[in-house]
Amino acid sequence: MAMYRSPATRRYVIRIAVMMSIYLVTFFIAVRTFRADAVHGVPAYVLAILPAFPIIGVFWAVMRLLIEEPDEFIRLLQVRQCLFATGFCLTVMTIWEMLQNFDLVAKGNGGFGAAFFWFIGLGLGAVYNKLTVGTVGSCA
Repeated sequence: MAMYRSPATRRYVIRIAVMMSIYLVTFFIAVRTFRADAVHGVPAYVLAILPAFPIIGVFWAVMRLLIEEPDEFIRLLQVRQCLFATGFCLTVMTIWEMLQNFDLVAKGNGGFGAAFFWFIGLGLGAVYNKLTVGTVGSCA
């Protein structure tokens, strides 16, 4: 059985590959620069947030896929997946913040922020679709 691949899905895969490549490059540059203590002041802030832009680009790519996908059933599965991811992310982050408020866990989250948990939620949303509808759609 052939897997469904629309032109929108192909564009999505390319966008994700580009964004993740940019993320890796900017992240490693930022890490090396900060470890070398080679940046201070305003440039430090710019460099620190630079890797966030490709992550924001991934959110954009996912939303573009929802807009561009011509198959309504596949689009429904993707929307379900995104809703699951959003609910999962909000749940995890809310619990984590409550634990922080009462000093039961250390401040900060070791680099595991909302985006990290949203991406995990996307994967869990695909599993949810598979279990409840019988398919994950075009991206798996």
